[in-house]
Amino acid sequence: KLEGLKTIAVTTNGINLTRLLPRLKEAGLNAINISLDTLVPAKFEFIVRRKGTNLSFKANNTCRNVNCVVMRGFNEDEVLDFVDFTKDLPLDVRFIEYMPFDGKYCCFEILLGQK
Repeated sequence: KLEGLKTIAVTTNGINLTRLLPRLKEAGLNAINISLDTLVPAKFEFIVRRKGTNLSFKANNTCRNVNCVVMRGFNEDEVLDFVDFTKDLPLDVRFIEYMPFDGKYCCFEILLGQK
């Protein structure tokens, strides 16, 4: 409710999105970025260390972007699958290069067009 505030966004892996979304929207959330590094359920569970997937965001018109960190030997073979997965959705897929740096990481985004 702050004057001039136009966007309240969150980046999430989406695990609890379906459950939390009504309250978040009530609080003013109007944009969501989904972190999704794989479309393979077993790989997803390995990354987030819990059962489930976060593909339920496909039916949500609040989602703007899917962020995918591309990792050699893990998911680089899924890049075209991500393009196909999002081609008919009103969102962008952003491929982010994983770059180790002093035990941490930094990201370089490649934005593939605007819808």
